[in-house]
Amino acid sequence: MKTFEYSPFYRSTVGFDRLFDMLDNSVGPDWPPYDIEKLGDNEYLIKMAVAGFSQDDIELVQTGTDLVVTGEKVTGENQRQLLHRGIAQRNFKQTFNLASHVKVAGAKLENGLLSIELVRELPEQLKPRRIEIGVSPTQTAAQDNEPKQIEKNTRAA
Repeated sequence: MKTFEYSPFYRSTVGFDRLFDMLDNSVGPDWPPYDIEKLGDNEYLIKMAVAGFSQDDIELVQTGTDLVVTGEKVTGENQRQLLHRGIAQRNFKQTFNLASHVKVAGAKLENGLLSIELVRELPEQLKPRRIEIGVSPTQTAAQDNEPKQIEKNTRAA
């Protein structure tokens, strides 16, 4: 994919700065290609095609609800003479916005596919709970805050 340089157009257009910024940011947003799969009610899988990258070239960082996958390929370009380049080896940074309480359970790199396992772990207080009809809260969770009086056993021995 070719990238275009829009900077010459910035000089001759007034008021279209935002348009050119959007064009700059839209080039290659889906690189590398990826799939998102739902495995179960609370399990998800992201697969990214990262051919040519090793485990040392890829970094996964989760901050809050953002998962950032960064790939930086360090190659000795001056040592190789390529006659045709068909495998893209450009650096990438892909950000995924995760839902609340979704955490990365694991990641592995096999045959050029990066698999990122995600799990949604809801806290107990957010999980649905069944409430019986006809039972008042004082009957089900009665709590006695009255201080207890300790009785002494005063038996004569």
